[in-house]
Amino acid sequence: MATVIDGVPPGPRSPMPVQTLGMMARQRPYLERLRRRYGNMFSINVLSLGPMVVLADPALIKHTFQADPKVLHAGSRSPLRRVLGDHSLLGIDEEYHMEQRKLLLPPFKGSRMRAYEPLIEEIAIAEVQTWPEGVEFPTARSMQRITLRAILRAVFGAEGARLTELEALLPPWTEQGQHLSRFPQIQRDYGRFSPWGRFLRLRARVDAILDTLIEDAKRDPELDERVDVLALMVQARREDGSPLTNAEIRDQLVTMLAAGHETTAHTLSWAVERLRRNPAVLQRLVEEVDSADGKAFRDATIREVQRMRPVISFAGRHTIQPFEVGGYRIPKGRLIGLSAGLTHYDPNLFERPDVFNPERFLGVNPGTYEWIPFGGGRRRCIGATFAHMELDVVLRVILERVRFLPTDAPDERWQFKGVAWSPAGGGMARIEKRAARPVEAVEAKAAA
Repeated sequence: MATVIDGVPPGPRSPMPVQTLGMMARQRPYLERLRRRYGNMFSINVLSLGPMVVLADPALIKHTFQADPKVLHAGSRSPLRRVLGDHSLLGIDEEYHMEQRKLLLPPFKGSRMRAYEPLIEEIAIAEVQTWPEGVEFPTARSMQRITLRAILRAVFGAEGARLTELEALLPPWTEQGQHLSRFPQIQRDYGRFSPWGRFLRLRARVDAILDTLIEDAKRDPELDERVDVLALMVQARREDGSPLTNAEIRDQLVTMLAAGHETTAHTLSWAVERLRRNPAVLQRLVEEVDSADGKAFRDATIREVQRMRPVISFAGRHTIQPFEVGGYRIPKGRLIGLSAGLTHYDPNLFERPDVFNPERFLGVNPGTYEWIPFGGGRRRCIGATFAHMELDVVLRVILERVRFLPTDAPDERWQFKGVAWSPAGGGMARIEKRAARPVEAVEAKAAA
């Protein structure tokens, strides 16, 4: 019988500030160096996260994702819990988490996704039409406007004045929340001029608008006909027949926004960054969209962007009880980080991982524990299908309407935004507007 070691695997002995600098400035090269030295399981110590065990082997990742939820928590110790609320799906565990997850899953089923596609397309077309020709510009803000409006309309069911108010309030709230989540020591309300005080007052304004949306939905005589997620949450019932409270609905709505707005926007910006540096891939995508011959290569490209540029580099689990993995019995109170950044670049899993090659995913579904941009197990992102649909629709709209001009500029650096990683330049683009194409004829051909 193999011996199990009580404790944590070895790791660098450098001081915490040095390890933190390595993780913040050049995370992937730093982690790759540690993997070469210690293997696919090692320990690090990083400011705001503390001591952490890093896992980068699919077998160990699978074992951890499938662990008893009473042994490993992802919510109760999450730095996002106080930011998103006590009922947030990202801040709760065990039975309460499973109950809420079951109530929230139905709106994100495949059949529902088709109802959102025309809405996403309309939003993307309106934004792409504003892009300037012949000058280099960052696409990040455009992508954020698209994904924010998509969530506010498809998930929140917001329109008119409330949509405008939320579009003004939520970006600064999200920005502040990302940064404050890293520093729990300053999460104290010292009045409206303190960082946490400003954040709480912004959240109160957001909650007030959400309460009006919830109450309007409850009174809507055509509630059964609505497809927005808020309408379905208002109608959801627990096993005892009780509805979700306003506080629960509000926390889940802002969680969906936080989890799906910035992350999807960053992925779209990374897609621009990758495609401009890979003109052969770009040309093949254009040919596919022009021929209306399916979307297999576009799907593969989206997965390859998420492999090469995962915007969330770790899925975290906290040991509530000692947990055995990889020959170690990790003590209670330790963070385990399942590393997408390392797993996605493992040459044993992906041939030539530093090469942008969507063909690796043509006709092949990525491995459940090798490709983990949405996490995994019981806590896999419930909005993964929505995110992929949104990425697909927005990318198609862009390819139909503009031509990206290639670049030989160096790859854009990774920039940490507090929770997610984005291209430091904002996904720089230089475009030409495409000649008006007979879209209706293409669509008619596809329909035929």
